[in-house]
Amino acid sequence: MERVLTWRHTAANGLLPLYLLRQLRLWQRRLRTRRQLAALDERQLADVGISQSERVEELSKPFWR
Repeated sequence: MERVLTWRHTAANGLLPLYLLRQLRLWQRRLRTRRQLAALDERQLADVGISQSERVEELSKPFWR
């Protein structure tokens, strides 16, 4: 599980730019993997053990979640 820093902790010790960079990378990774998930066909979904309803649920999330 990724460690999540709060705004107060990062601003207090000068890590805000690093925190923002990590957040941007996380959001990019989520966008990329959700695009890949959207491109899978039924056989590929079955191979990785994801149901159609699970895919729809994941694709409906905003990139920040």
